[in-house]
This record gives sequence, structure tokens and C-alpha cells, in this order.
Amino acid sequence: MHNLFRVKFSDYIRNSPKGLLMYDYIIVGGGTAGCVLAYRLTEDPSVKVLMIEAGGKDKSRAIKIPAAFSRTFRTENDWNYSTPPQPGSANRSYYLPRGKVIGGCSSVNAMIYIRGNKHDYDSWEKEGNRGWGFADVLPYFKKSEHQTRGENAFHGVNGPFRVTDLNERFPISYAFVEAGKELGYAFNPDFNGEQQEGFGHYQVNQKDGKRFSAADAFLRPALSRPNLKVITHATVRKIIIENNRAVGVEYQLPTHIQQVKASKEIILTAGAYNTPQILMLSGIGEADALRRLGIRPVTNLPGVGKNLQDHLIFPMVFHNKDRHTLENAESLTSLLNFLIWGEGPLSSNVAESGAFIHTRSGLAGPDIQFHFAPGFFMNHGFDTPPKGHGFSYGPTLLQPESVGEVSLISANPLEAPLIDHKYFSDTADLDTLVAGFEVGSALIQTAALRPYFDGYFLPGRALRTKEEIRTHIIRNAQTLYHPVGTCKMGRDDMAVVDDNLRVIGIDGLRVADASVMPKVVRGNTHAPVLMIAEKAADFILSEAGLSVSAPEANVSEKSGAVA
Repeated sequence: MHNLFRVKFSDYIRNSPKGLLMYDYIIVGGGTAGCVLAYRLTEDPSVKVLMIEAGGKDKSRAIKIPAAFSRTFRTENDWNYSTPPQPGSANRSYYLPRGKVIGGCSSVNAMIYIRGNKHDYDSWEKEGNRGWGFADVLPYFKKSEHQTRGENAFHGVNGPFRVTDLNERFPISYAFVEAGKELGYAFNPDFNGEQQEGFGHYQVNQKDGKRFSAADAFLRPALSRPNLKVITHATVRKIIIENNRAVGVEYQLPTHIQQVKASKEIILTAGAYNTPQILMLSGIGEADALRRLGIRPVTNLPGVGKNLQDHLIFPMVFHNKDRHTLENAESLTSLLNFLIWGEGPLSSNVAESGAFIHTRSGLAGPDIQFHFAPGFFMNHGFDTPPKGHGFSYGPTLLQPESVGEVSLISANPLEAPLIDHKYFSDTADLDTLVAGFEVGSALIQTAALRPYFDGYFLPGRALRTKEEIRTHIIRNAQTLYHPVGTCKMGRDDMAVVDDNLRVIGIDGLRVADASVMPKVVRGNTHAPVLMIAEKAADFILSEAGLSVSAPEANVSEKSGAVA
């Protein structure tokens, strides 16, 4: 059966063009933002909501086992996108995984909960996006959060989404943090607290040692409500627009094409690649480019698909003297420990610890993030590791200058979009990552990591010159899975949505996913997408005159006290 909910044959009859089913709201995309919106909008029993998802149920065992997240890549749960050859990366094509499954990327990611830096949001506001400063967005982060450490000025405990510490960490993950302290960096007990910079341990979205996705937190509770319907394995072909108003959605089921209408709004939550694709297929984008593909322009929005940004990471991988690593994860003992107690290697999110640092003075926030793994991890987990044990860390570019775009190859909605990130088109990004490599080289020389270090693996030796370092980065860099910005929020000529996330020039159409970010945040993007969806839900409900559950009070930037 192709649907998460069993659809009656009579529904198909009524969904025929002569008698379309009518919903108040249609959510396009069953990922993180879509799950949040389904939960919030259906809290009012008078509101009728439809969610349309291109993928299927989140039933794969690899989804529930944290350490197995890379096993979801290049499966039916992955869009399995890639870039064209990138001139700045020796003409390599980059693999771009995206969740094609209920829960979206929250069902296939590494579960790290990071909000970004307060300056990220303050800069959004300075660009004219009212209500998006850090003091404004913090209450929405708290609204969705159930922080197992307890409530404070920066954390909430009443939300559906569980934020917790790993049940168990490997000893070498603690050694990595000690190595940072040896180099003079501060220990940071909470990357989402008063300060972001320093070395520390990541909090994750887990429950009882298992993945706790947006589908688990938001969608499953909402599924018991009669006013929500979810259709899976349904690829949206276009938004139906009449007189500059979005009135319906056309989607492709395995056996036929269907249409459905919305009386109030359609909300796109399909992500930074698919949301602009759907807009362009619907006639919303750069008018001349659409005409060349035979698509009739509805409104000229040249910013659709532009402003594509991402975080790049590259591996530094070492042999390990210690046998307590992820290489033991597939043993019978590990499986039993995970199934019974929710502990052991299989409960690891792989990137257990990390850091936020700045590599030069005068920056508003960090420009490099580290992700540390107690095992061999490179090339998205595809490469067969050498025998023995290892550990890895990856310097990550937080504020890229290189900007790409998403465009259409054809008017065929079943054909993947052209995703050209233009990685390293601005050489400043390579310079920043070289500085990150130099910090990584210093870390491996510390007393804290000396008992574990048993030789270089990738690169295979210590690199001494900047040219050697650049070559290593260019040949091994990969996405950290954080594409944003292709339907940016703003007031300039390239803006796609306003600061209430409404598509400019089209009534009844809104975007609420990572594509609306004007600039990528400093950190993993899952938590910011939760926040964006929470704000979008309040925008929608308040504009419709429906009840809105108020978020918690703001926090003073100076004192951290509740204002």
C-alpha cells in the first residue's frame, strides 16, 4: 500500500477534476518542517490539513539505529542527488543526500542539535527581516524543545522534541575535548547556551538511545487527529495558481496524477533543493529561464533557486591504538546492548563531540566547526575502512562565500533539478579550511590524543605545506548536508519570501524550510528548521484568526535572564 493512511477508493472518485477534495491547508513535504506544521495546524480541530510526501514510511531499521545513519544513503529513503563536476574541486561531482521519507532529513541525519550563533539571526534582522533577531527566534527554539537537562533561560522542557545527551560516549571523544583545552580553547558545556565557541559534546535528538525524529516528535502524535491526512509516495508536479493565488496542488501517485485544493494556504516544506524546483515548475522564478523550458511564467521572481549555500567538511583520519571504537558496532554484543538498554556503539550518533572556533580575529562568530567521530569516517561512510581501529575529525566551513544555485533541466517534474553548489568558487573558503586543517594538525600533537594516535590514514602523512593541505581539501571535501538559501527571505530584488515567509506576488503560498535562510547559520541546520516551522505556524494561525500558543518569554542578550 503506497499511503501512510489507507485512502478509500471513494476519495479517489471525489478527487477527480470534477469534484476535488478541499482542505484548509496543504503541506508539501513530510520532512522536519512539514511535521512541525502538521502538528501545530491540526491542534485546532476545525482545521483540515493534508500533507503530501514524495517518500515512504520511516520504517527502515537504519533510521532508528543512530550509528547506522549513513546506511540510509543511496537507498529508497534518499533523493540521491549530486552536483555537476565542480571546477573548484578538481572537477569532482559531490554526492548530496536528502531524506526522501517521512521525517525527511531528521530521519537520516546525525541527530546533532545546534541552533547556530546569535549573530546569525541578528544579521537576518539587520537585512530587514523583522522579528528574526536572536531575541525573537529563541522563544521558538524553546517552544519545540524538551531539554532533558532541565529548563533555563536558553532551554525549554514543554515541547515535543527531545534534546538530550548521548546515553554513552567513547573515551576518545572526551580526549578530543581535552585536546582542545590543551590548545587553549575553552570547554563549552552547552553549544546552545550563553556562548557557542569552545570544545564540548554534542546534544542529540534521541530517546532511549534511538533516533527521535521530527516524525516521532510531531507527526505521530498528530496522526491520531481526524483532521490530518498524509499521502506518501506522491511527487508534487506543480502548485495550481489562479489569478495570482495558490489554490491547489497537482501530484503524481504511482498509478496516476491527482489534484487537490486548499481554501486557505499551501505551505512548501520540501527543502532547499525541491522547494525552488516546485516553484519553478509552477511558473514562479526567473521568467526568461522558465520560458526557455516551455513553462508559462506566473510571476517573475529571479531569486528562486539562487543564493544556494552549504557547509563543507573534509576528513582528518587516524589509526587508533584503543579498541573502544565504532568498529565494534556490528558485533552481537553491541546489538543486544542497544536493543535492551539503548546503549553501546549503535546508540552513537558518530559525531559525538566537536568544537566551534574562529581562525582569525575580528569575526562576529566562529568560522570553523569540528565534528569528531570515534571511528573511521570518510566519504559519507561509503569507503571500506582499513583493518583495526581509528578516529576521525572534520574541520567544517561555517560561513561560506561560495554561492551556487538550483535550476531546472527540463519541465519534467520527475527529473531531478540541476544543483550546482559552485564549491570553492570563492577561494576565501579554501583559505579558511586550510586554517582549520592547521588547528586539526595541532590537535593530533596534544598529550590528550597521544595515547590513541597510531599513525596517519587520511592524509597518509603529516602535511607540511599549504599547497599540500589545499590539495587534500580539494580532493576530499564533501557536503555536511546543510543546503539553504534558495528561496531567501528579504526585501531586495532577489528575495523570494517576505519576513512572514509569504511568497512575494502570490497569495496563499508560503515557504517554511531551510530555503528561506538569507545566510546559512553557524552550525547544523536541523534545529533552525524546527524554529522556522514553529514561527511559520504562528504566522499562519494568527493571520487566519485562529488561536496561537504563545512561546516562552525572550532572553536578554546582556544578562541571559528572562526579560
